[in-house]
Amino acid sequence: MALFPTPARGGSALRSLFEAGRIVAAPGCFDALSARILEAAGFSAGFLGGFSVAATRLGLPDAGLLSYGEMLDQARDVCAATSLPILGDGDTGYGNPVNAERTLLGFARAGLACVMIEDQRWPKRCGHMAGKEVVDREEAVARIRACVRAREEHALDVWILARTDALATDGLEEALWRASAFADLGADITFLEAPTDVAQMRRYCQGVPGIKTANLVEDGKTPWLPVSQLEDLGYGLVLYPVSLVLRSVEAMRRAAEELRGGASAATPRVAFDEIQRLVGFPDYRARSER
Repeated sequence: MALFPTPARGGSALRSLFEAGRIVAAPGCFDALSARILEAAGFSAGFLGGFSVAATRLGLPDAGLLSYGEMLDQARDVCAATSLPILGDGDTGYGNPVNAERTLLGFARAGLACVMIEDQRWPKRCGHMAGKEVVDREEAVARIRACVRAREEHALDVWILARTDALATDGLEEALWRASAFADLGADITFLEAPTDVAQMRRYCQGVPGIKTANLVEDGKTPWLPVSQLEDLGYGLVLYPVSLVLRSVEAMRRAAEELRGGASAATPRVAFDEIQRLVGFPDYRARSER
C-alpha cells in the first residue's frame, strides 16, 4: 500500500459507486490503520462511526462525549491514510442548525466524502441503545436544510446522509415522514435507524425516495440480512459500523491473556513484515533512497 494514498474525490467518488447499480458496503473503521485494512481487503468505502471512535480514542461510550474537534481530528487522519471514500458520523451536528452547517464544512474540508447528520437530541446515544430522544420536526428539517444550503453556497463535493431515530420514539409513520422530508430537501442518502423487522425495512425502502441505508449491528435491533436480500428490499448502502471494533477487542483481549500466560512468538498473529507493508514502509524506503 502507498505511503501517502491518493485521496478519494469526495462525493464524486461515492456517486460513481452508486451509479454502478450495486449496493455499497461500508464497514466501520475507527482510525487510520483500520481504514487501511478495509482498503487492503477490497472494500470500496468505509464508515467512520461515532461508537467506534468514542470507544477506541476515548475509551468511552457513544453517549455525546465525543466532541466535534475530536471527531474532526480522527476524520482528517483516516482520510489521509486511505484512498477510499469515507462516510463520517456528524452526530446531531453538535448543536443548532448553524452548528450542523459548520460540522458539514469542517468534515468536508477534512476529506470526508459524506457526512451523516441525525435528529436526536444532544447528548445523543448509539442508535441501538435504549433511552433515545429526538428533536421536533422543525428542528430536524432545519438541520438538513442548513447542511444542503452550506454545501451549495461553498460548492462542496460532499454528500449528505440524513438519519432519523424517530422510529424508537415516535413510531414508523413519523420516521418515514422525516426520512422522506430529508430526501426532498436534498439529502443524498437517508437512514432510518433500527427497524426491528423485515416489514419495517420494506416499508422504508418502498416509501422513501432516493438511496436508503441499512445499518447492521451485531446483537442490535435490526435483522442481519445478507446483501442480496438487502438489495432485493431496495437498500443502496449497508453499514457495518462496529464489526471491526468488536472483532478487534476480542483479538486484543485474547492476545493480552496469552502474553500474560507467557505466549511464544509463534502464537498466531500477523507477521511483522505484513504490518510494515500495510502502513507503507516499503514505499517509504523506496522514496527515501531516491
